[in-house]
Amino acid sequence: MKDTAASFIAKSTIKAADLEHRRKINFNIGKYNAVVPQGKQQFGNHVMDAREQAKNRKWDAIEHLDRYLLEFEKKITARGAKVIWAENTAEATEAIGKICREKQCKTLVKSKSMVTEEIHLNDYLESIGIESVETDLGEYIQQLDGEPPYHIVTPAMHKSKEDVARLFAEKLGTPAGLSPEELTLVARKILREKYVQAEVGVTGANFIVADVGGIAVTENEGNARLSCAWPKTHIVVVGIEKVIPSINDLALFWPLLSTYGTGQKITVYNTIVSGPKQPNESDGPEEMYVILLDNGRTNLLAHPTSREALYCIRCGACLNACPVYKNIGGHAYETTYSGPIGKVITPYLRGMEEYKHLSYASSLCGNCTEVCPVRINLHELLLDNRHEAVVQGSSSLAERLAWKMWKTASLSRGMMNMGTGKMKNWVVNKVFKGWTTHRSDLDFSGKTFNEMWKEKRR
Repeated sequence: MKDTAASFIAKSTIKAADLEHRRKINFNIGKYNAVVPQGKQQFGNHVMDAREQAKNRKWDAIEHLDRYLLEFEKKITARGAKVIWAENTAEATEAIGKICREKQCKTLVKSKSMVTEEIHLNDYLESIGIESVETDLGEYIQQLDGEPPYHIVTPAMHKSKEDVARLFAEKLGTPAGLSPEELTLVARKILREKYVQAEVGVTGANFIVADVGGIAVTENEGNARLSCAWPKTHIVVVGIEKVIPSINDLALFWPLLSTYGTGQKITVYNTIVSGPKQPNESDGPEEMYVILLDNGRTNLLAHPTSREALYCIRCGACLNACPVYKNIGGHAYETTYSGPIGKVITPYLRGMEEYKHLSYASSLCGNCTEVCPVRINLHELLLDNRHEAVVQGSSSLAERLAWKMWKTASLSRGMMNMGTGKMKNWVVNKVFKGWTTHRSDLDFSGKTFNEMWKEKRR
């Protein structure tokens, strides 16, 4: 716990003082903030109604998760797909490795997927001698630079066009100073060749559609369609919480995801894949595998309050709204999922003891809750995480003693009135240094309200 917390504090302290980083992030998030209101116009005056309806549909999905997942499995296996249930990272990567060995895979193409980042799929494939190529442009840039995604929707948000041009020149030998259009054409040429070579394609899924037995994929570049259609084998890796009850729900979720994710009315490519190539079809993979990943999600599901975080549709809106994220960036968190949603779910996915510090890295301003398209009470869940950490015993003796003393003093009028403001300032700011190590000093008034009230009454 100390190591992860100390590393987070060190990295966030450095990044918060990086004005160039802040300029790039504010520039990119500023463009996002300019287009989201335009996307919301498609809902007219009913955007809150749409959000509330989406929350209710996700509530239904999560409350009856077992039934909907089994319905999905039954429907998609009837069309020839194979479903694999993976309890953790090891089971998921083992299953993928087994499939790749059976197919004698040397090259694998992969579309943008945060859940494959969660299980560190690229590192695993490299360890068994398989070339794994990211086909989303932002993910490809990050892979070239040896970095994980910075943001769950825009992986290279922290890089300027000049940064990308320098990276391509260094890694791919392109001429210096290429424009974004020229850089895109370079990446396109390289990646198109990889699609042809690849024996296996991997995608994530934005939604698991229970009633039709399909996975829904949303993208702006078309790389996911190529990743699942060109190679002979298609592997889907998806978290179990992505389920929605019906195909009819997509009419609600697709516009909400695009509006709150990128400001678009609808994303460019929206695809439903319901199995491998059928006998009467000319396109598609010969085999399809769907890996349903738990990896700590049932820890959230078991908690009656925090299970609400499983409603998340990964739009990234809470990251763009969070003052902490905008100052320290995505990599300081050292987790797959950063920002407010990451701070809520990571302690359950990876351990409360080791990651409880993330729940304290918040101003509790509530802006994340305000912008969430499915109205997850994120700031309240951060408080709940803090409470849960204490209940589980993930707090130090010194912390428990300090709060016990604070509670005792706060409930005693005599102790609250004791001493001057200067003395109280000294006790809190100098004796209990843990509070002010990363915060400004507390400044007590010279007299309490109780004392001033008594004087006024006299």
